[in-house]
Amino acid sequence: MMKQIAESDWKTFRDIHEVALGRFCERILAEVMRVANDTSTPSHERYLLVYKLIQQRDTDIADAFNDMRRSTAYYQLANMRGREMLTDEEFARLTPETQDAVNLLLGIPVPK
Repeated sequence: MMKQIAESDWKTFRDIHEVALGRFCERILAEVMRVANDTSTPSHERYLLVYKLIQQRDTDIADAFNDMRRSTAYYQLANMRGREMLTDEEFARLTPETQDAVNLLLGIPVPK
C-alpha cells in the first residue's frame, strides 16, 4: 500500500485538478466536434458515435477527477499523467517522491 500524498503535493494537486479537468474537457469537446462535423458519415451514425464517445469520456473523467481524496491522489495523478492531462510543468511542481510514485504506477522506471 502506498503512503498518503504529502501535504504540499495535495495542495498542488488541488490547484492543478480544475485546470487539468478543463483541458481534458476541451479535448473531448474538440473530439466530439470532429465526429459531429464529419459529413462523410450519415447523421444518425454520427449521433451514435458522439453518444458512445461521451459515454467513454465520461468514464475517463470519473477515473481521473471524481471523488478527489488524499488516499487516491497518486492514482488520479497517474491517470491524468497517463492520458496527458497534465503538462510537464504541472507535473514538475510535485515533489520527486510523488513524481516517482506516479511514474511507478505508470510503469515508468524510477531512478535509484
